[in-house]
Amino acid sequence: MMDRFAGKVAWITGASSGIGAALARAWSDAGAHIVLSGRDESRLAQVAKDCATDTLVLPFDVRDDAAMRASCEQAVGWKQGVDVFVANAGISQRSRATETAMEVYRNIIEIDLTAQIAATQELLPHFTARGSGHLVFVSSVAGKIGIPLRTAYCAAKHGLIGYADALRAELSQSGISVHVVCPGSVATNVSRNALTADGSARGRSDSVIEQGMAPEEAARRIIDGVAEGEREIIVARGGESSWGEQRRTPDALFDEVAQLVASGYMDRIEAEG
Repeated sequence: MMDRFAGKVAWITGASSGIGAALARAWSDAGAHIVLSGRDESRLAQVAKDCATDTLVLPFDVRDDAAMRASCEQAVGWKQGVDVFVANAGISQRSRATETAMEVYRNIIEIDLTAQIAATQELLPHFTARGSGHLVFVSSVAGKIGIPLRTAYCAAKHGLIGYADALRAELSQSGISVHVVCPGSVATNVSRNALTADGSARGRSDSVIEQGMAPEEAARRIIDGVAEGEREIIVARGGESSWGEQRRTPDALFDEVAQLVASGYMDRIEAEG
């Protein structure tokens, strides 16, 4: 299945480490050309060295709209355009709601939700003009259920799924595929980099993260799911997998909403003025 990406262009945000870096290497091994984005240019350059195909490094902070727009223009202008966009950049949280500063909520929602929407909106004209491609949103099992010590993170990741699901419905007649990825515990720096109640980095990991799925396995599952057209891709084990599966949206419901669009629902609502 992965060979269908040979010669395609995959753009991955949050690509300097963890799942993003593993996705870059795996998609490159499948023959895709890779655009790498994140804040740390030196780490992105190292990931680029690990890739077997052509790479383009576009470092920027996802909260910088001007830099994001410039990067979109460069990515679209490179080779034949962008075939796969992976909204993967994000930051987590480890703090009680009763102790968490409001600025932490604003920062996490801006990085994990608003900035991902902004980049997607910038790219939508490119995808819709081509009538093909994959939009991949990396949410979390915590985007399906509420996990303690992650109220801001859960709010952002639930919101990302809501945006993706509505966007999928709107694009259901366009030839563009929209995928939501819900990882559980993956052995990355997500917990170490998580924000605490005052907005500082936690600086240490969780045992469940340390013992989590290897990023390489997560990347393979994600790419296989995209190749197979899965609309929700649960990437978890054990109890976390059970949580994700219990909250999985039935394909029949996605189909029902897509049929609503096919029947002219959006045109009718807009015509009502």
